[in-house]
Amino acid sequence: MSRAPLSRTLAGLLPLLLAAGCATRSEDVRPEPADPAAFASMDCMALYDEADRMRMRATQLAYAVDERAGTNIVALGMGVTVFWPALLAMRPAGPDALELARLKGRDDALRVVLARKGCPPAPEQMAPERAARLPFALGERLVYEERAAAGGPARELGLRLLALRRDGIEFGMEPPGGHSPPRWRQDAVGNLVPNPDADGWVQWRRLLQPDLALGSVVSGEMLSGDGERGRVRGQVIALGVQSSLGRPFDAAVIELFGDVPHGDHSTRLDGVMVVDRKSGVLLRLELRSGNPEFALRRTLVRIEPAPTHSQR
Repeated sequence: MSRAPLSRTLAGLLPLLLAAGCATRSEDVRPEPADPAAFASMDCMALYDEADRMRMRATQLAYAVDERAGTNIVALGMGVTVFWPALLAMRPAGPDALELARLKGRDDALRVVLARKGCPPAPEQMAPERAARLPFALGERLVYEERAAAGGPARELGLRLLALRRDGIEFGMEPPGGHSPPRWRQDAVGNLVPNPDADGWVQWRRLLQPDLALGSVVSGEMLSGDGERGRVRGQVIALGVQSSLGRPFDAAVIELFGDVPHGDHSTRLDGVMVVDRKSGVLLRLELRSGNPEFALRRTLVRIEPAPTHSQR
């Protein structure tokens, strides 16, 4: 694995920072036209996937604009639906306005091609070809060990894979507390979807993004088991295949840093997150903080097979 120099990332951001001084407000921004011919060779499934990636980026842009404005009015979900008038009403400026114009132009072009090809509505389930590339299968149980960073007893989190959807993955948290297991849901890139079933566990939202590459910068939110919220940022510092559990995980190592609440003030948070780029599934999370609610180690320790027919 190799480490990406921070200077390379800063150099890549410089043109965007310079552009910010002359960009207009979103009310003056028009979609940047994209040529539908660029997508003409794609089949319907590839077009669905491209539209998902583009619309997820638009959703992330909306959250970033809302965070900087401090309005906290975003009502967009973390799925693959984007309501463009609501995004435009947030009035992004500078690089955000330029990217909004590009994304809206691509969305328009994709809609044209989907209509020309007569593609039906996108399926809810993950495409079989994509599911076959994942390092786990339906019914398998991912078992995590979590303990406080300072030591202490471990607790186990078992996630049984229940559904592979186009916009994310759904697990059942086992052992269940009743007849049906509580749900643990993540979007297509690994961000956890707001869900009261997962209360009591540290979660991250709007942090991970599609196509993580060496040097990619991420930003989002970390929630403690008690519901405290802190801002966290990170950078991908290494990529490589990890096969310690007998599966070929396409791992991205993300160095994290940020601030989290601690009483009437805030305290530093830093750590490392390792995720599988094909599925967004967490492989390891290590957080250090003066707030003990954000000091932990969570590690995927084993994958158990799907139950046989006789065990169901």
